[in-house]
Amino acid sequence: MTIDPLITDYARIERAIRFLDSRLGEQPTLGEVAAHIGLSEAHFQKLFTRWAGISPKRFLQHRTAEVVKRLLRENHSVLDASYEAGLSGPSRLHDLIVNAEAVTPGQYQRAGEGLEVRYGFHPSPFGVCLVAVTPLGICHLAFVHPVTRRGAVERLRHDWPRATLVADQDATRRAAMGAFPRPGSHSGAPLALHVKGTNFQLKVWDALLKVPDGAVTTYGDIAAAVGDGKASRAVGGAVGSNPISWLIPCHRVIRSTGELGGYAWGPERKRVMLALESARRPSAELPRVSRRTA
Repeated sequence: MTIDPLITDYARIERAIRFLDSRLGEQPTLGEVAAHIGLSEAHFQKLFTRWAGISPKRFLQHRTAEVVKRLLRENHSVLDASYEAGLSGPSRLHDLIVNAEAVTPGQYQRAGEGLEVRYGFHPSPFGVCLVAVTPLGICHLAFVHPVTRRGAVERLRHDWPRATLVADQDATRRAAMGAFPRPGSHSGAPLALHVKGTNFQLKVWDALLKVPDGAVTTYGDIAAAVGDGKASRAVGGAVGSNPISWLIPCHRVIRSTGELGGYAWGPERKRVMLALESARRPSAELPRVSRRTA
């Protein structure tokens, strides 16, 4: 079986991030990071550029805690503007347009009864992921590590307990490619999401879709955006139950202190995502997105 280079690339990038985090005060050189993961500096440069579409030096400049705190300070006005404009979706990084459609109350109660959900495992810039689709769009996106593939399928089954789950790599490949296009490529048709949640969860996920690429927000800001400034704890629960990782960008929510906080798929992955988005972001422009709801 051929292993997609993205999988190997991400594993090495994650090792590099752990190495850097263990030596924050030392500021290791590019050569030292490359040596730690068993590559020459030139090979590391080539591998990293293939993975990220940017240089490792630019990426490393954007993975420090200071950068996250600066983003938190600078992006309040950007977030306010995006909320007021009604913009949504992580479009800037991948040039995506996301159309999010929620299940009806009756469909929510039926928990997927009579619905066929097709799923498959695919490589991504952040490791192997499980992608699941319904006829209306992507209904689930989760990373395999730190759970097993079986565990990932069980999480999907928990979200859609009465649906018929069908393993289908071909049916989900296009969705995976749309969610994670190669650096420099451009998406075609809008990427559709099919989400199932309570009214409160849907409000929180909608607010997350309004956080632009390269920006961060806090649980308190999301609570205010959904009309209840005291609901930070409930917001945290809704963020943690997000069924479509990356595309509904729960990784952009951090603590008000500037600390990254938790992430279902591991702190290294969250840090990599934020650093990559920040490094790729050329300016504070808002994303170009359209959204429709059922």
